[in-house]
Amino acid sequence: METRASFIATMQETQHLSPEKGQSPANGNMEQFDSDEGSSIEDTDFNWDEFLEETGASAAPHTSFKHVEISLQSSFQPGMKLEVANKSNPDTYWVATIITTCGQLLLLRYCGYGDDRRADFWCDVMTADLHPVGWCTQNNKVLMPPDAIKEKYMDWTEFLIHDLTGARTAPANLLEGPLRGKNPVDLITVDSLIELQDSQNPFQYWIVSVVENVGGRLRLRYVGLEETESYDQWLFYLDCRLRPVGWCQENKYRMDPPADIYSLKSISEWKCALEKSLNDAANFPLPMEVFKDHADLRNHFFTVGMKLEAVNMREPFHICPASVTKVFNNHYLQVTIDDLRPEPSKISMLCHADSLGILPIQWCLKNGVNLTPPKGYSGQDFDWADYQKQCGAEAAPHLCFRNTSFSRGFTKNMKLEAVNPRNPAEICVASITSVKGRLMWLHLEGLQMPSPEYIVDVESMDIFPVGWCEANAYNLTPPHKAVLRRKRRIAVVQPEKQLPSTVPVEKIPHDLCPVPQPDTTGTINGRYCCPQLYINHRCFSGPYLNKGRIAELPQSVGPGKCVLVLKEVLSMVINAAYKPGSVLRELQLVEDPQWNFQEETLKAKYRGKTYRATVKIVRTSDQVADFCRRVCAKLECCPNLFSPVLVAEVCPENCSIHTKTKYTYYYGKRKKIIKPPIGENNNMKSGHVKPARRRKRRKSIFVQKKRRSSAVDLNAAGSAEESEDDEPDAMEDETGSEETSSELRDDQTDTSSAEVPSARPRRAVTLRSSTESDRPPPAERARRSRRPQPHSYSEAEKCAQVKEEIKQEEEEKLILDSNPLEWTVTDVVRFIKLTDCAPLAKIFQEQDIDGQALLLLTLPTVQECMELKLGPAIKLCHQIERVKVAFYAQYAN
Repeated sequence: METRASFIATMQETQHLSPEKGQSPANGNMEQFDSDEGSSIEDTDFNWDEFLEETGASAAPHTSFKHVEISLQSSFQPGMKLEVANKSNPDTYWVATIITTCGQLLLLRYCGYGDDRRADFWCDVMTADLHPVGWCTQNNKVLMPPDAIKEKYMDWTEFLIHDLTGARTAPANLLEGPLRGKNPVDLITVDSLIELQDSQNPFQYWIVSVVENVGGRLRLRYVGLEETESYDQWLFYLDCRLRPVGWCQENKYRMDPPADIYSLKSISEWKCALEKSLNDAANFPLPMEVFKDHADLRNHFFTVGMKLEAVNMREPFHICPASVTKVFNNHYLQVTIDDLRPEPSKISMLCHADSLGILPIQWCLKNGVNLTPPKGYSGQDFDWADYQKQCGAEAAPHLCFRNTSFSRGFTKNMKLEAVNPRNPAEICVASITSVKGRLMWLHLEGLQMPSPEYIVDVESMDIFPVGWCEANAYNLTPPHKAVLRRKRRIAVVQPEKQLPSTVPVEKIPHDLCPVPQPDTTGTINGRYCCPQLYINHRCFSGPYLNKGRIAELPQSVGPGKCVLVLKEVLSMVINAAYKPGSVLRELQLVEDPQWNFQEETLKAKYRGKTYRATVKIVRTSDQVADFCRRVCAKLECCPNLFSPVLVAEVCPENCSIHTKTKYTYYYGKRKKIIKPPIGENNNMKSGHVKPARRRKRRKSIFVQKKRRSSAVDLNAAGSAEESEDDEPDAMEDETGSEETSSELRDDQTDTSSAEVPSARPRRAVTLRSSTESDRPPPAERARRSRRPQPHSYSEAEKCAQVKEEIKQEEEEKLILDSNPLEWTVTDVVRFIKLTDCAPLAKIFQEQDIDGQALLLLTLPTVQECMELKLGPAIKLCHQIERVKVAFYAQYAN
């Protein structure tokens, strides 16, 4: 799901450039700003989301880039078996199956559970007690099934023999040693040695050294030419021309330098370089897992003299007639662009059956594409029939070519990142101008010299999804117009007067949950290595942070360098805020003179404005825990919201007793409610505390559709301050309040799921009874009301009204035929179409929302990710709420 903001591109004046700023590794632009009375000039900072918003274009889907998808896959594959420690008894082990992978995280299921996924669990390859199958036997460890399924089978030995027969087991080197947890791309390090096939002769190879690895895109240098980069090659690691060292000798091919560099060194120098590289490769071999995804070449059916159409790889702007000039074997052939001149320039390409850019004759005619006639062709209009008669050649049959109409989901006007064919080291912003079959035409933005649209196959490994360069810290050439846009002033957060915090730092009980001090004696980076920090989304998130967004954050960050890990966590927290600028302002005030800190600049974007602030971040591991608690205290959330402590079910701070709504209204007004510190129970039975506008009740009634009409009289009495307040901040805070209470209700559902079936009708009664008891006296209510009440009800009428609403709710109760956790996208779409939100079903289809994702949706995420207005979003949330309640009633137990 992508969020879009208006495009911000600025130009920095040279006189304001600061020599202290370095170049951004992601886009190569200088990130400078100058201060001018609380505002600054934001430098040219190309942002894909903003660019897509401005141009109205869409990004090519990530799934269209097959090679990138493969590069992100773990070395572990679903279905592999391994041995893992029992959670209930860590001294014993049992065999588990990998269900899915996410980076170095594995979702495992103990063998014996079958299709029951209730006991599935995630573990980190780097930290979990994982071993290859057979490890327990070799090390005299106990192999025992989990207690929950111990009685399921009488003979577990026979079960294991049957279950493991024919199964794939996880390789031992991926579970132990230096390769543990790494995916194939990470295994390719600088100075790794690989054999590279010659561009013209399939039986000739030479060894190359990896100079750079950018997300699997390798910059390669021929051994023997270490002193020059003029002949460097850029290839993706999945390219079939790359082989492990030793492959050439094993297949009895020639090991010689390419012809175009052979004359640069003497024979003895080449021989010396080869011997040295073979020794190095033997001492430090590249793991074979790197080549596990290389596709096997299929046999071709070409013969010499066959005619075809081919993209001119030397100038990939034209499609030309071509001929098969040589067949090497069943796998390789040579294709040459036709040239009818007396002294032709020979442009030949080494091809195989699945080579990109070769097409059957008449392909251009059928797809309305211009076919460039051969150089020296005398006719006015090129015609294949006449040309074949003139040459006396046959056309290559269609069975020789791969599927020529497969577009992989690319469409016109989509944006992506693409290699500049004239400078392979440069990757540019690109627009798809046309898609014909499996070929597309790209316009590269930001080139110094204008270039025609170049042709690329949809499965080319020189194209990448939006954001690929940034993710791999590689320079992306942005469009020229990003530099030409006018300066844009943006607000810079300045520290405000320190206001009394709702949870003062000194009042937080530090002894309720002992924070383990990380043992730095055995860490790689010593005192500067940060331990793993957990995002405990079950903990109380306070008035600043959106609990729904907190829940979407990763479970943990790190370990790693302290400043980097903490900066990443703070950036996540800022992005999870209702008003990021306010959080940024609070973070500026977190400091301690005893800290060994480093100042880092953090950014936040909100409603088209960019905010910057300098925040002090600790540098040593012994101060991380204190820093996290100080930040949490400043943001008035649970001290364990993000910390080195992993909170499983119940937070030691007992933060679940706190509700967010009692802060929200006052937060916007800069008024604070004095409440006991987190960890102490708060007795709210005293009648002296004035209710904070009952935002929670409004929201519950707002989302529960059947209650809305009958609850108008309960909410008509409002605060006079509310009606008089015209500040934008107050309006924004009202939105924050509504989002908060929605999340709060979800939290209550989560923590009392066993009581849900009977709780819902009761909740309606409780709402109204508590409302009546909390309302101010009649005189005060009359003063505060916005308008007089048109009707008054007797107690009997009110009781009848409440009973009627309960009856309506019971009639509305949803009965599910299947567990929503198992719903597919189609099932979700079918359900939505049966409700009054049927027009929104298309959004669920487009965003691939299945049952699990449906149950995670809240009002804030629906509004933000589906870009719905408040009215339709509330209607949709009402239907989602019905599914949640039915799920807890029917399946949660």
